[in-house]
Amino acid sequence: MNLSQIDLNLLLVLDTVLTEGSVARAASRLHVTPPAISNALARLREILNDRLVIKSGRGVVPTPRAAALAPLLGRALHDLDRAVHGDTFDPLTITRQFTLAISDAGQLVRVPRLASEFAKAMPQARLRVVGIDTLLLSGGLSGTVVDLAVVGVAEARPGLHAIPLYNERTLLVARRHHSLAGARVARTQLEALRHVDVHVAFGHEFQALTSTYRRLGIERQVALVVPSFIAAAAIVAATDLVATLPESLIHRFGDSFGICSLAPSAPRLTVAMHLAWHERTDNDPPMRTFRDLVVRTMGAARRKRRNLSGGRNSSRST
Repeated sequence: MNLSQIDLNLLLVLDTVLTEGSVARAASRLHVTPPAISNALARLREILNDRLVIKSGRGVVPTPRAAALAPLLGRALHDLDRAVHGDTFDPLTITRQFTLAISDAGQLVRVPRLASEFAKAMPQARLRVVGIDTLLLSGGLSGTVVDLAVVGVAEARPGLHAIPLYNERTLLVARRHHSLAGARVARTQLEALRHVDVHVAFGHEFQALTSTYRRLGIERQVALVVPSFIAAAAIVAATDLVATLPESLIHRFGDSFGICSLAPSAPRLTVAMHLAWHERTDNDPPMRTFRDLVVRTMGAARRKRRNLSGGRNSSRST
């Protein structure tokens, strides 16, 4: 038997007959005539090579084959109806997985609160957090692996949307016992510092430091390049190198890392962090709920949306 031979309407008829236990009641429920129901059953009997139902008094009883099919058929048709017509989901019972891409600094500073609120809002769902590298390797937001991303730059790409979440400022940091820690740093000392640079995908604003220093007439000396803020913090704590890192990370974990802010007059950046997603999930109710949750825990309650395919801003909130 080939599934392509089966008309979906025939399965709907069988499900209704089995549920009602009567050809007449099934006909009334489906708004057709009893002969139409009988004809449909006859076609299914031929396809499945089974009598399916047998007359018993004023109703019908299923054969063992039909009795075994009944629960499977009912669930399949119910799931298909939900897929076609949509369904209001219950956040308290949904078991779906939601995936967020965010930098390592964001994972330490922002995700704990998100995890707490996520557990309250969708206790049966699963939150998966990945790094920005995973976002890139999996095809970006247009792929099917990552649902949302917190990024420091919102590049215009077809089908992408974004809203601003928060502004992240930077600090120049050094190890706690650095010779310049707590001192007033002169320009010549600032020029002599050697830096750990952080290259984070979608974080080009953090890489604008060189041009920022140059505007002050200082050529920044980069001694080492790493792919994460945590790696930079660990290296700074163990050397005389310095790094420019997110202020929120230093305020929360600077003491634990053994590093401190340095040279308040050093160039600082303010990076606008965005929540970005793809058009494919834009109108999905569970995903809208997840976006709202991220916005509530990481940013303001209401933000303007940006259409990153080149369109104008929209006042629609997520």
